[in-house]
Amino acid sequence: MQTVKLTMAQALVKFLNNQYISVDGKETKFVKGVMGIFGHGNVVGLGQALEQYKDEMIFYQGKNEQEIAHVAMAYAKQKNRKEIFACTASIGPGSLNMVTAAGTATVNRIPLLLLPSDAYACRQPDPVLQQVEDSTDHNVTASDAFKPVSKYWDRVARPEQLMTAAINAMRVLTDPAETGAVTLSLPQDVQGESYDYPVEFFKKRVHYIERRRVTENALNRAVELIARKKKPMLICGGGVRYSGAGEELKAFAKKFNIPFSETQAGKGTVAWDYEMNLGGGGVCGTLAANLIAKEADLIIAVGTRLNDFVSSSKFAYQNKDVQILSINVNSMDATKMESMSVVADAKDALVEIGKALEEKGYKAAYTDEIEKAKAEWNKEWERFENIELEEGLSQTRVLTELNKLLDEDAIVVSASGSLPSDLERVWRPTVADTYHLEYGFSCMGYEISGALGAKIAEPEREVYTFVGDGGFMMGHSDLHTSLQEGKKINILLFDNNGHQCIHNLQRSQGIDTFGTVFKYREEETNGLTGRDVPVSFATIARGYGAKAYTVTTLEELKEAIEASKKDTVSTLIEIKVLAGTMTGGYESFWRVGTAQVAENKKVEEAAENMKQMVTKCMPY
Repeated sequence: MQTVKLTMAQALVKFLNNQYISVDGKETKFVKGVMGIFGHGNVVGLGQALEQYKDEMIFYQGKNEQEIAHVAMAYAKQKNRKEIFACTASIGPGSLNMVTAAGTATVNRIPLLLLPSDAYACRQPDPVLQQVEDSTDHNVTASDAFKPVSKYWDRVARPEQLMTAAINAMRVLTDPAETGAVTLSLPQDVQGESYDYPVEFFKKRVHYIERRRVTENALNRAVELIARKKKPMLICGGGVRYSGAGEELKAFAKKFNIPFSETQAGKGTVAWDYEMNLGGGGVCGTLAANLIAKEADLIIAVGTRLNDFVSSSKFAYQNKDVQILSINVNSMDATKMESMSVVADAKDALVEIGKALEEKGYKAAYTDEIEKAKAEWNKEWERFENIELEEGLSQTRVLTELNKLLDEDAIVVSASGSLPSDLERVWRPTVADTYHLEYGFSCMGYEISGALGAKIAEPEREVYTFVGDGGFMMGHSDLHTSLQEGKKINILLFDNNGHQCIHNLQRSQGIDTFGTVFKYREEETNGLTGRDVPVSFATIARGYGAKAYTVTTLEELKEAIEASKKDTVSTLIEIKVLAGTMTGGYESFWRVGTAQVAENKKVEEAAENMKQMVTKCMPY
């Protein structure tokens, strides 16, 4: 057997450089590079290997480990899971910073390869700097924290273990049903240890993504169920996007007269103005989608996890005869809410079910309900675009204006606060893959990193990230990275002086303002009850070297957007919006754990109302 002597880290880089993916006959290099930050735990091991192979594997230098891992996740998401970056970090706090990103990727079903550094396998320098010790199990280190949020986890304690670990990592990363964060923990000493690796290990490997075909029995069950329903409704989830099934969903909806709503991950797969598209559904949903959902006797959930925002905490479907048919490559997702499950690729399943329904001459019984629902929602959208407030800018009005001002092929990114809800309702994408929302985890701090990841994935497009002042302060170091790399991003910062989304939730449950807005502490109350804390976010951006604008009127907004389009470096537009000027709930419900006993009677009343609403929800 022919071998080559390499360190474990060198072997890992060579292996990653030879991984390819094949989807529908199109072959793509899978691992495009590595992102991360060096410390003593990885700089002379994996860092040396990356320097040695720098002409083959690009390295992006981050400023915060969580944020750079979110860049990698956003890149994979924008590439529809066909290309990835790996992430490296030093031992202890550096690696632990990536745990949140691991959870974000796993919940969103996005492939993310994490390479945290670990304690010495030989245990000679024991404990090493930044090592977390467990007095009951010396094998447990900080890297074990990745286990609950990883789809695959392994520790490479000997250099030869890399071979099975790396092959298994690729197995999971390229699995459409089980993909998510994959963690290979790399002890510091083992990274630099040499081994005679078989040359065969470094051959070009092509991972074939096969579409999971719908079985005959599942097909028959699904067709029989749909055929006896009069008013079904589709949900377009992220699985539709990743399967490339947008056209199939459109054709299915049109042919059988079935309207559809969108999830955050599925939105934008089909243009907003398509006649069967009702927009977002659930807690972030439009009035049109939520009213049709209440009356539907069948929900055909395609490629969605059916989380509480999609299903309005299982309140959305009120028809006493309603059933759920779930099409998903992931068997756990396909069986949620007692669904009749079709474990199959979205594209294949829609085509095959469509053929069978056509043979039966099936057509849903809707007459003018879909058209009327869309017309009513369009009237509401027109109201949004005409909001005029003497006190200042409405967040909703600003979004409608931005929808007109940004180029239709620009990518929009967001993740947390009230902006995702407003965007799912208000934003009207016409070009596929331009709506990029991380809302499985709704991770504050993803927004700017996500924009950078999307820009690296599609450098020819303008990328705009929508972020609140709270989200910006959670993480913005990748603004610096975007400038360093010459990857222009545009930050649309909505400054409403606090976590106003949670402030609204707090007040809706009878609780007085507490800890959710940014105010000075007052001696008289010993609370955060003073005047607003002023921050110039534009000044922060200029300090990094970005172009920055401050906006207080619609005219200033238009001028800033037009100017930013001409800028060649990253920009930040600080938009001063009034608190509480976001969209409403539109027939939706979200269950939260309101206190059932409180000195404030408004809280107890809210808890009682919550209890009553839960009786209208599906129990499991």
